[in-house]
Amino acid sequence: MACTSCASDKAGTFNDPKWRRALWIALAINGGMFVIEILAGITGGSKALQADALDFFGDTANYAISLGVAGMAIAWRARAAMLKGATLALLGVYVLFAAGWGALHDATPHAEIMGVVGIAALIANLVVAVMLYRFRSGDANMRSVWICSRNDAIGNIAVVLAAGGVFGLNSAWPDLAVAALMAVLGISGGVQIMRQARAEMRSEPSPAPATYQRSLHGSR
Repeated sequence: MACTSCASDKAGTFNDPKWRRALWIALAINGGMFVIEILAGITGGSKALQADALDFFGDTANYAISLGVAGMAIAWRARAAMLKGATLALLGVYVLFAAGWGALHDATPHAEIMGVVGIAALIANLVVAVMLYRFRSGDANMRSVWICSRNDAIGNIAVVLAAGGVFGLNSAWPDLAVAALMAVLGISGGVQIMRQARAEMRSEPSPAPATYQRSLHGSR
């Protein structure tokens, strides 16, 4: 699912009111789900829910950044996308560490809490993914928002499946395995975003040298 091309920088596209409205709605949904999932993950002892909550938190920050850079030059949008990609990858590394730690120290999580909250999170992410689907082929900044939403929806399905595994096996391993899977998905998505952002920054034309600009002004 890696990015293989970059969209052209058409005037007005990135400050589209529909794009900004979709981001505001996505920001509100993700912020609310972060609070719900982090509390449920801590209460239920689920590393997968806590990992998903971190994704919601990261997405909330990402949508806020995207709203801030919408309408700016492509170089600034690419820098913001680079920051978001790095954040996503770092969150993935953290979740991998937490899953490994949990394998050694944690008890079996509450499958019922995992299932109910996982389904609620899946519905929330599907709503956001459908809203942002039309923008999935934009620049690195737009694509990063779509990748985050897509990854979260896949992660939610995995959390629900893990809840069934925890319930059926009475073991923490399904929860920890899903947390590790979500971590790898986050790292992969972050790398995709950073690669496209780097390509867009390299393709941005450099400003003319000061001496050349002065010569142009002098020739008028």
